[in-house]
Parts: sequence; C-alpha cells; structure tokens
Amino acid sequence: MSPHKRSARLWSGAVTAALALTFAGTGQASAADVNNVRNAGFESGLSNWTCSANSGTTVTSPAHGGTSALKATPAGQDNARCTQTVAVKPNSTYSLGAWVQGGYAYLGVTGTGTTDVSTWTPDSPTWKQLTTSFTTGASTTSVTLYLHGWYGQAAYYADDVQVYGPDGGGGTDPAPTVPAAPAGLTVSGTTSSSVSLSWNAVSGATGYTVYRDGTKATTVTGTSATVTGLTASTSYSFQVTASNAAGESARSTAVTATTAATGGGGGGGGLPKHAVTGYWQNFNNGATVQKLSDVPSAYDIIAVAFADATTTPGAVSFTLDSAGLGGYTVDQFKADIRAKQAAGKKVIVSVGGQNGTVSINDATSATNFANSVYALMQTYGFDGVDIDLENGLNATYMTQALRALAAKAGPSLILTMAPQTIDMQSTSAGYFQTALNVKDILTVVNMQYYNSGSMLGCDGKVYSQGTVDFLTALACIQLQGGLAPSQVGLGLPASTRAAGGGYVAPSVVNAALDCLTKLTNCGSFKPSKTYPDLRGAMTWSTNWDATAGNAWSSAVGAHVHALP
Repeated sequence: MSPHKRSARLWSGAVTAALALTFAGTGQASAADVNNVRNAGFESGLSNWTCSANSGTTVTSPAHGGTSALKATPAGQDNARCTQTVAVKPNSTYSLGAWVQGGYAYLGVTGTGTTDVSTWTPDSPTWKQLTTSFTTGASTTSVTLYLHGWYGQAAYYADDVQVYGPDGGGGTDPAPTVPAAPAGLTVSGTTSSSVSLSWNAVSGATGYTVYRDGTKATTVTGTSATVTGLTASTSYSFQVTASNAAGESARSTAVTATTAATGGGGGGGGLPKHAVTGYWQNFNNGATVQKLSDVPSAYDIIAVAFADATTTPGAVSFTLDSAGLGGYTVDQFKADIRAKQAAGKKVIVSVGGQNGTVSINDATSATNFANSVYALMQTYGFDGVDIDLENGLNATYMTQALRALAAKAGPSLILTMAPQTIDMQSTSAGYFQTALNVKDILTVVNMQYYNSGSMLGCDGKVYSQGTVDFLTALACIQLQGGLAPSQVGLGLPASTRAAGGGYVAPSVVNAALDCLTKLTNCGSFKPSKTYPDLRGAMTWSTNWDATAGNAWSSAVGAHVHALP
C-alpha cells in the first residue's frame, strides 16, 4: 500500500503458473514404486541438482526432514531455478511432491511426453507440501524436475522432494508408508458458523482430512483448515488424519470447540452499514500534503500510514513526520483524531505497506505486536489497526496477536486488512486464513485490486485488472470463501499517479458495487446472488485523492453511502 508498488509482471506470471496446475489424483502406490529423485533431501549438498546463477545452497536450518534443505535465492532476472533429470518409465503415472517454505515456490516437471505439470504457493512461513502428478508418454524415459522462486521475492527453502512411481532405473528410496497421526491439534478461532483448526505437520504426509463429530468435513494439503456451515452456540468435536499414497493415518486426539452466539462478523461498531476507507500519508511523496482535518467527510475510516517495525521482534512504533508535513505537530494530530471521532469517523493506524518488515512468527513477537499496537492506541487515540503486510504473514501467530490486541482493546476495536490480490486467491493462503480466523472481530478486508496484473475469479476464469469484472469476480472469492459481505471492501487507487497499474474511474468502482449489491451494471461476470451488506470501498490515498480534486471520494463516497 504505497505509491510505488511491485511490477505487474510478478502477479501475471504467478497466475500463468497457477493455470498450469493439474489436479490429477495420485492413486495407490504399488510395492515396486520408489522415489526416483536422487539426493531428494539435499543430505549430499547439491549433488544431482543444478541451480541457475549459483542461486542454490544447502542449509541445516530450517530442514523439514533429515539435517539439510535447499535454500535458493532469486536475484535480478534470475528466479533461482534448481533442476534434476529424473529417470522414469514410459506410460507410467508418478506423484510429484516437495516441502517448501519461505518466498514464492514453484514445483513442476517438463518433458513428460504428455502434459507437463506444475504447482506453486505464495510466501509460506512454515513448511508446506506442494503436490501434483503426471503421466509419462510412450517413449519417455526421463523428465526434468524443477523448483524455482519468483523475481524479486525472498529466498525459498525446499526439502524431501518426491517423484514416486515405477523405478526408472535411478530410484533409491522406497515407496511411502502410512504417516503417523497428526499431533498438536488446536482450535485457532471460532465464529457463529465456523471453527478454524491447526496442527503439526506430519513427515511423509501429502494431505490431511478433518473430521467433525466423526464425519469427514474437509480435506486440505496444509496444516490448518476452517470448517464452515456450523450452527451458532453449538459444541463440536474435531479430529484430523494424515494421508499419502500408502493410505490414511489413525485419527488425532479430539478437540472440542463451541461456535459463537451471533454471526455476521465482528468489529466496526459505530460505523455506517456501508463505509469508505482512505489511507492518510504520514509522509510527502508528491501527493497533496494533508492534516487529518483536511480529509473529506466522505471517509468513514482513516488509516494512518504507517507504523514501523522496531528492533523488538513483532513490535511497532509510530512517529509523526512533522517536518515532512509542514510543521504538523503531535498535539494537532491528536486533536484532529479526536475531532474526526466526534464526527463519527474512525481513525486507525496501518502496519506495513510495501516496505513494511514487521514479522510475527512466534508467540513472543505476537505478544509484542499486540502490546505495541495497544500502546499506540492509548497514546494517540487510534480506534484500531490495519494490517497491510506485503511480505508474508504467519496465520497462526498473527491470529494470536490480533486476538491478544482485541482482548486489550475490547469490542470497539476496528480491525481492517489490505491484502494484495494474490493473498486472497485461496482460503489456504496466510492472509485469507488469518481473516477467517479472526472473523468474529474483523471489520473489513479491503483487498488491493491494483498492481496485480491478471488474476483468477471465483468462476476459474482469468480477469485483467482495470475492469468491472476484475473487481466483482475477485470479490466473489472472498464472499464465497467465508467472509461476511459486511467484511468485504473494494480497494482502488484514487488516481493514475497513486499506483503502477489498476486504476479505474470512479464510475467503474460504482458499477462493481452495484453489481455485487444489486446485480446491476455488471460486466460479463455476474454473481450468483446479491450481497446487499457489502461494506464498501477503500482508496490509496486521501492525499492522492486531494491531488485529483477529491474526485474519487466525491463520486465513490456518495455512491457507497447510498447503497441499499
């Protein structure tokens, strides 16, 4: 969430890779099946592997299995591609898998003689397994296995790579055995209609099945899941199993959870049914310099950008840029916050932005985050916090942090999020999972519908940014994925200068709002039903809006407030 965002080619490429994903079944392993990958766990360094531009090395931590793992770092125009030629048999089916962590990670094979396959994941703070399968052609005796990251992104780690199937002549590892039962099953969040769960990874597992009261509820590949469609104020029992090509494990120890009494999501008391959010810049980057008192009344939530990381893990601080803002004093700033609140507005502090480096990846940093944000709320009078972290998010510990903050701040806490489009493509992504985990205290998710290139809509089709279909078909993912309509907002730049791409005229924003709430003014995509409780819209930023004569807030603000 800054005036200069990442290149759109990053996200376009990510979608291209996503479209290559083949969801083929792995089938039952036979006694003759082996792992055909040599040095699959990188215990012999990079033996049998070739990494582009010297991007790869081996490390002892983190390691998923054994004592070593691959670390590969993209740099410049290199995506840290590490490959191995794997011997296979013709006309055979193989299951492909690898455990990955860190930055964007891709896994795939080429030269299959049939359909080449790949799969990928965005930033993953903990080990996550990528899996797919492929079938070889009539004359195929080898394939090229590859792992790679993405341009300009963080290093990725990989371990325990698998190409299970008939021995092509180079296999050394036996077929998988049935994995152990998962341990550490815990309840990470509840709403009136859902329960979120997490558990420890199991070595050798390719998937997990969650059971509710003894009946299969959902199957996932990661180590967390949200079970939906539950009844309010009701107690449920949950267990989870691990599985791979050899079979399914015994069930874990059961945990119980009771759903909340009321639904619809939490957070946002005192706000209008339909609200407009605007980011206010605590810096001068060429947009109109403003005091909070200059922000138009069309904005219901003002997110002060940004709080910064400190040297204490997880903790944040905020310092008003008085010099950059023409001598705006802290006392004036605090008085303006109180004046906005007296007028019925909410003023929150935003954490992150494009260059934000706040990392919450353990219980200590989660506590530090909650304590420091609450201290800022006490010092300045902020109504809550906005999460705008664009460099990965650990759902488990961010959930802990936000719940700890809510316990301190009480039910009046305003909690908003501003994920990028890639972060909300799947409910298994860290950002989406966090939003679902804290649904009962979440005010609104204002996803950034810009600087993203093309993306998948809820109908599986690809839509280009800058269109009404892009806004409606991507909002549909969140609406169908478990967020309440009142927790979904459309985030757009206020002018062409406010973002690198994705600007749309206010009339397009309004058309998308109409389409989602009334099924009017839609493009080629039309939702299956109306969402009259849709929260509204957001913009980066009030300053860029002012630079363009407040055209965005004047048009979109009036339209949002007139929604049914």
